[in-house]
Amino acid sequence: MNNILILGGTGFLGRDVCEKLVERTESGDARIVAATRHPGRARPLLALPMVELETCDVHNDDALRQLVRGRDAVVNLVGILHGSEADFQRAHVDLPRRLADACAAAGVRRVVHVSALGASSNAPSRYLRSKAAGEAAMRHREIEWTILRPSVMFGAHDSFINRFASLQRMLPVIPLAGVDAKFQPVWVEDVANAVVQAIVGHAAVGQVVECAGPSVYTLRQLVQFAGRWSGHPRPIVPLPDSMARLQAWTLECLPGEPLMSRDNLDSMKVPNVASGVLPGLASLGITPQSIESVMPALMSHRFGPERFDPMRAHAHGG
Repeated sequence: MNNILILGGTGFLGRDVCEKLVERTESGDARIVAATRHPGRARPLLALPMVELETCDVHNDDALRQLVRGRDAVVNLVGILHGSEADFQRAHVDLPRRLADACAAAGVRRVVHVSALGASSNAPSRYLRSKAAGEAAMRHREIEWTILRPSVMFGAHDSFINRFASLQRMLPVIPLAGVDAKFQPVWVEDVANAVVQAIVGHAAVGQVVECAGPSVYTLRQLVQFAGRWSGHPRPIVPLPDSMARLQAWTLECLPGEPLMSRDNLDSMKVPNVASGVLPGLASLGITPQSIESVMPALMSHRFGPERFDPMRAHAHGG
């Protein structure tokens, strides 16, 4: 596997996947190509040896066919959390279908596709239904596919725990929808390792693997963790369903990516936990790390006194 293409390689998970692949690759002739429409986001990848950036619109058929040609393996990490029905169809259904067809036509056998825990054709949200449809499109008879279903991912630059920590720095209380929603959060590096293991090994060919951490928490508990670890714990005010949907609708109307959407609320109706029926990270030789073992130290560096260390060193000429 010396020529690997990663769609979505500049995202939160993609950066860790590139790093893990570089660590595992011994050949100096190896190529790890991260395709992106946003090269400005690729700065963390520029220092990695063997990683190349390819500016490309993966939703263009001709560009996609050219992109996959000659690859030993392709990883699809493209996904969105918010959008219209058409947006979810384009990113989560049409792209996996077109990618599977392009790989089959080019003779690319190995494809790893990252979906989401809770994906189901009868799920209550557009996000989860579109993820299920994308999985169905990826099960192409002429490719060796593996589908990974991660729970919500945490890490140094996540947009989940860190976002709730930032909110608690600014707000005196946290009005919170879905306080009892259940999650089994997984470290982004464990998921990145799962991607690498799925590429280099053959044990997971034709399998759907659930990527979840060792423990289940409610959303209230995770928000409390974020406040405590960032040094700004705030009271949490649970919102009834009607107020939650009004809040989500209001956030959707604001410019930029919303903190919460009505579709997110619908997703939280399904416990975001492993079924226990499908293979898990252990099937890939990975022992998942708990959120308590990883995030306190990471958040201390971002929100605690340690965040001033670079300025102190600069002031003292260090």
